[in-house]
Amino acid sequence: MWTVLKIAGGVGVVYAAMAAWVFITQRGLVYCPRKELAGTPDQAGLSFEDVWMVTGLGTRIHGWWLPCEGADRVLLLCHGNGGNVSHLMETYRIFHDLGLSVLSFDYSGYGRSGGRPSEKATRNDARAAWDWLVRYKGLEPGRVVLFGRSLGGGVAARLAADLVEAGTEPGGLIMESTFTSVTDMGAARYPWLPVRRLVRHRYDSVRALRGVRLPALFLHSPEDDLVPYAMGRALYEGYAGPKLFWALSGDHNCGFMTTSGYAEGLSRFLRGLPGRCG
Repeated sequence: MWTVLKIAGGVGVVYAAMAAWVFITQRGLVYCPRKELAGTPDQAGLSFEDVWMVTGLGTRIHGWWLPCEGADRVLLLCHGNGGNVSHLMETYRIFHDLGLSVLSFDYSGYGRSGGRPSEKATRNDARAAWDWLVRYKGLEPGRVVLFGRSLGGGVAARLAADLVEAGTEPGGLIMESTFTSVTDMGAARYPWLPVRRLVRHRYDSVRALRGVRLPALFLHSPEDDLVPYAMGRALYEGYAGPKLFWALSGDHNCGFMTTSGYAEGLSRFLRGLPGRCG
């Protein structure tokens, strides 16, 4: 009997230790920032401008403005959980070739941005980037399309919800290779732990998008090795606004490069947006 109790106690201790480890280290599991910039857009033949913004939390964050001459639309780019703005050169080239200007920014704690990443911080970071476009650059909200890749999808979804709630509507929303929520991701990865009670950084895109009716494009690969394809489909199927789904190929990090029709999907969505901005 005592042996059984000892084994049960040992299992309980290990279980509790694993739960504590997930709770304590989850910031490092969700955010993987790099401080050093690997290069600049001009090295890829793209003109750019360094941009500095101050968030509602008082954090100074850094970004790049990449103008495209004659652009009708501007993409507000929310990147994934790793690297920084300098690790998106292939993405910038694709968007530039599509005739899009781009504002790319680093979350708090990433690249040259100050502060420390958190769900609250990234929410304020994205809003500061939006405000830079519509207040400093004077762009009409309808010209701006929100783009979120991976973790950035959660950031973009929350920004879309905040803007719509405030009575402002961007021109559209693009969600690429993103999840329904970090909570769902954690539950899928650690099904034996009470993840839904442990997660602090939730990024619940399903909930955020409930009141959003912007034209939206969802892209995901069945071969995604990080974010389940089913999550991308669930986001698309549960979205109540005008929508388009575009299947990618390849893994999570390279789908946009290995999908031959990637630019075509983006172009089709952009052409279908209401109005043509001059």
